[in-house]
Amino acid sequence: MNLFDKATGNTPPEWRETGMDTEKRQREHYDSLIGDYEKHYDDEWSKLYRDEFMYEPLFREVDLNAARVLEAMCGSGQATRYLLDRGADVMGLDISGAAIESFHARFPRTAAVAASILDTKLPAESFDFVVVIAGLHHLHPHVDRAITEIHRVLKPGGSFCFIEPHAGSLPDVARAAWYKRDRTYFVENEASVDVIALAQRHADRFDSGVVHYFGGVAWVFVVNSLIWRIPHHLKRYYTPALLAVERWTSPMFNRRLSCMAACRWVKKTS
Repeated sequence: MNLFDKATGNTPPEWRETGMDTEKRQREHYDSLIGDYEKHYDDEWSKLYRDEFMYEPLFREVDLNAARVLEAMCGSGQATRYLLDRGADVMGLDISGAAIESFHARFPRTAAVAASILDTKLPAESFDFVVVIAGLHHLHPHVDRAITEIHRVLKPGGSFCFIEPHAGSLPDVARAAWYKRDRTYFVENEASVDVIALAQRHADRFDSGVVHYFGGVAWVFVVNSLIWRIPHHLKRYYTPALLAVERWTSPMFNRRLSCMAACRWVKKTS
């Protein structure tokens, strides 16, 4: 189990900080990167990857039409575009004021609020879905507290849909080393999430039925081109080939070989 994701007293002293401290650290970091982040993570090539390999598997067999959806830790709304296209009624939430400003500019008719996922102030049982795309791994050691708040705002029978870098894979070994090395794009408390252990800790409140593992060469070099300092204009040349490789290798992805996990949990009704 990832050390930062344990609900124990074994958290290293340097991470014994309040949720406010953690989110302040992440907010300041993201505010400084938002321009480059949007350029690389939300361009046409990354959208192709997201739609095919992330959103379609995560929301397969789910009816989003007229559903009330909270995209929490939304950034500038990378998933909101897809959710709106599927007919959802979306609200964005992010701790970063810069991100919410960008969200409003991109989706002027869609509600958004600058608030903490640890304490949203939103009404209880008010959403059919809560969606978090690669946000929980920024919250260590307060991931469980975020899950508690997500549970509170979900309606009984509602779904919590999330995607995170997951612990326990071979790529995670390299990722952990890179997190420690690259202080331009990663804050010290970032670490992968053990989605299996997380589900076990919250089994009294959620049924965790769907886990989809993904993330190969196209995830690494198309979606994460910013991390590798790849000039943005080069993505048009290599993306089609890497997407083809990802389609061919996707059946091989499992917990040990893939970079990411997409999970859909259902809030228990009693």
